[in-house]
Amino acid sequence: MHQDKEQQSRERLRSLAATLMMLAFGLAILAFLVAIDRPHWFHIRPASGTAVALSHAASSESGGGGDHRSAAANRPL
Repeated sequence: MHQDKEQQSRERLRSLAATLMMLAFGLAILAFLVAIDRPHWFHIRPASGTAVALSHAASSESGGGGDHRSAAANRPL
């Protein structure tokens, strides 16, 4: 009698483990399919406002090859 209950308990535990593994696998596949549809999620972006400002300043200074006067010189009179 005791072995019967132990056997049923093991079977129930195996069934639960298999169900949870299948659920985890399904969720992983779903996450993968969503992620490959949105590649812009994986672009490296600056982490802070200061980093954004420095990045913007560096890209505007180095690009374009235009006039590199100071901000005071660019203000209208």
